[in-house]
Amino acid sequence: MSTPGRDLPSGGAGTGIRLHAPAPGWSVDADVVVVGSGVAGLTAALRCAAAGHRTVVVTKARLDDGSTRWAQGGIAAALGEGDTPEQHLDDTLVAGAGLCDEAAVRLLVTEGPDAVRRLMATGAVFDTSAETGEIELTREGGHHRRRIAHAGGDATGAEISRALVEAVQAAGIRTVENALVLDLLQDARGRTAGVTLHVMGEGQHDGVGAVHAPAVILATGGMGQVFSATTNPSVSTGDGVALALRAGAEVSDLEFVQFHPTVLFLGPDAEGQQPLVSEAVRGEGAYLVDADGVRFMTGQHELAELAPRDIVAKGIMRRMQEQGAQHMYLDARHFGAEMWEQRFPTILAACRAHGIDPVTEPIPVAPAAHYASGGVRTDLHGRTTVPGLYACGEVACTGVHGANRLASNSLLEGLVFAERIADDIAAQARSGNGPGIPVPATGPLQPAGARYEIQRIMTDGAGVLRSAESLRTAAEALEGLYATALNELEAHGKTAEPGVDTWEATNLLCVARVLVAAAQRRVETRGCHWREDHPDRDDAAWRRHLVVRLSATEKRALVVVPTDSADFPSVHVPLSTQSLEQ
Repeated sequence: MSTPGRDLPSGGAGTGIRLHAPAPGWSVDADVVVVGSGVAGLTAALRCAAAGHRTVVVTKARLDDGSTRWAQGGIAAALGEGDTPEQHLDDTLVAGAGLCDEAAVRLLVTEGPDAVRRLMATGAVFDTSAETGEIELTREGGHHRRRIAHAGGDATGAEISRALVEAVQAAGIRTVENALVLDLLQDARGRTAGVTLHVMGEGQHDGVGAVHAPAVILATGGMGQVFSATTNPSVSTGDGVALALRAGAEVSDLEFVQFHPTVLFLGPDAEGQQPLVSEAVRGEGAYLVDADGVRFMTGQHELAELAPRDIVAKGIMRRMQEQGAQHMYLDARHFGAEMWEQRFPTILAACRAHGIDPVTEPIPVAPAAHYASGGVRTDLHGRTTVPGLYACGEVACTGVHGANRLASNSLLEGLVFAERIADDIAAQARSGNGPGIPVPATGPLQPAGARYEIQRIMTDGAGVLRSAESLRTAAEALEGLYATALNELEAHGKTAEPGVDTWEATNLLCVARVLVAAAQRRVETRGCHWREDHPDRDDAAWRRHLVVRLSATEKRALVVVPTDSADFPSVHVPLSTQSLEQ
């Protein structure tokens, strides 16, 4: 069996696959380009700029419109009296169902508390006790202690985003907003040389351009839009994972998509971003009931409604199947109006906007796609298998989350690994890389309408419940979409018109194919990967990772390689000393 990371394609082009796009009409030079403006991207940008690097932030929407601002629950860290990093580590390892990289988790929980304090020094204000002045800590699913810091009750992400955006603006860091990243630029030795991107709308730059830089940090967020119903914003189309795959990088654990158990149910045909009902609501004592008012999580796990998310999502889905129901209910009427208004004002407003008053009635909820535990494979410094390309936040697979992310570890992971990436870049003594080599586009673009077809296919075949048959059907349908577009390109030289909609649809198809291929290969149930036809966890055969890359030689082929053990495979590509050939 080949070793992940050891059989990468050689040369400067990675896979040789690029999106069809006009040639760059403008360019910017930098030392570091950060793609994304959530907690991971902006933290990395601030730290890189502070080290004296010319830093450019590229973001798909506005600077303050990243996924971070949607985070309701909070950020987990061992900040409370009696809590320790070791206890946080234990809870994380349990939630990760045997696939966490313990070294990465230990790093997260030990460096996390000070990273949160530095975030506070940057300007983030967390809720504090009126009596003691100390940070108020709450509890969420999978945590045995109250260790979740929050802001504005249920607006933690918005507060963190506000503080970081203001700090970036105060530091005068150059930003390019409303810009969709397209592809990685690489030099003749395969090292990172920047990115191409398309700016949507008027401004200093417009249309396709390039940022030339020897270090690129992907912080593009998730890929929740690959499913019909998700808690992710519309911009979460897997762009970073798709770019990395085209550049020759490896991805891992993409089959582990966390479905948040309690998303406001808006009807069976609801599509797009759905309102999240934070885990913190259950942390404060809300409980799950069916239409008859029966609590069904009691007895299923020692933590009942506060079990890890995969267990709660499965409990909800089982009860829905048993009763032929489309949703369950979250009952928090006992909170009273005052608690709802002070602790959960955002959720209260969202529910009332859809005709539900949590003060007087249970909230209808059902699972929806929420978070990708896998992504672009990195080491403990955020380095990928492509020299000079880093990844942090949801786009990355650091090994922290394993088969299921522990609640509120995501903001902390983005924060800690962004700092480590910036420190690694600062420690590198490097001369400038060579210029990026233009690579002709070889893959077809999907028509804009394919986005909705991909979402339907993935929701039906690779959602919360999976089986060999559902995954086979999904794989065939996805390959059909690709084959149709490829035949048009090869037979008639035609592809969809380059543009934001077609680039996004193409990226979604790319990550969907990888997800389904990995889910087909993993014939067990583990964490948030639930195979109805293989309902048990199989440590003997499957306590290992699946590493996926695009083939450089075979069109549309995915190379899926299992690791030899549960150990997270190393990434051996220091920024300035090695090429892709190892």
